Amino acid sequence: MQYRDLGDSGISVSTICLGSWLTYGAGVDDSAGRACVDAAFDVGINFIDTANIYGRGAAESFLGDVLSGRPRDSYVLATKLFFPMTESDRGLSAAQIAKQIDASLTRLRTDYVDLYQCHRYDPETPLEETMEALSDVVRSGKARAIGFSEWSPDQIEAALALAPPNVKFVSSQPQYSLLYRRAEAKVIPVSIAGGIGQIVWSPLAQGVLSGKYLPGAALPAGSRATGDDAHFMQQFLTDPVLEGVQGLKVVADKAGCSLAQLAIAWVLAQPGITSAIVGASRPEQLRETAKAADLTIDPALLAEAAAILEGVRIS
Repeated sequence: MQYRDLGDSGISVSTICLGSWLTYGAGVDDSAGRACVDAAFDVGINFIDTANIYGRGAAESFLGDVLSGRPRDSYVLATKLFFPMTESDRGLSAAQIAKQIDASLTRLRTDYVDLYQCHRYDPETPLEETMEALSDVVRSGKARAIGFSEWSPDQIEAALALAPPNVKFVSSQPQYSLLYRRAEAKVIPVSIAGGIGQIVWSPLAQGVLSGKYLPGAALPAGSRATGDDAHFMQQFLTDPVLEGVQGLKVVADKAGCSLAQLAIAWVLAQPGITSAIVGASRPEQLRETAKAADLTIDPALLAEAAAILEGVRIS
């Protein structure tokens, strides 16, 4: 496993991050989830990402239980807030930040998180209020650092302009993959200039870059594409995209790896990327995916992979 500094925070994280969206505490039973967390530690993953909204607290509660027997300094724990936890509890107001950090810490069974992230931007709360409240979280010792997910370049720059006196963001969590590269245009350059690292989500484009979805074929039974959350991946399930992904097999063969490993290795080779968040419902799946962190692939092959998808990528 490889490790990189998270922005300019001084926090070292594994280049593969174990995510918990749509899995732990919800879609995956607890015994399988525990096996996945154990496998993550076995392969050197020290970075775990969750959010209060995942399972409406269930993912945090699961992680609080499964991590309770491990030394707190053996892992880097990240969570988020913004989305509605109740009809009245949502957003990034000072009151919500104070309330939600305490609720997350209780569920996670810890005195602090390493990274506390704004899951989205809150247009209904002044940015100054949000940044002051997040700074209070850090200064109180309830978080070591702060970050955000899916903020615009203008929003990022406005937040950076408030630090100091406020605590500065150190991480960004955008969607990013061979099939979705919107962050490259402005978010990643702005972040690099501001000492902000990228923790990218969906590096496999909801599993499409694993190659298991075939053009013109029925969707695999029991796959994410047939579940309740299939709407998240519909944009990737067109025949042109799926044909392009199948075209990556020749590149993966040359590189001596799987399609999924190739896709993650490509992400990790891009400028400004700190870590790639992966999900897993089975430990063997995670072990195979994590091997991407140690791959050394010829840059020419990575460029060939990007070229194959250039005409069909979503962004």
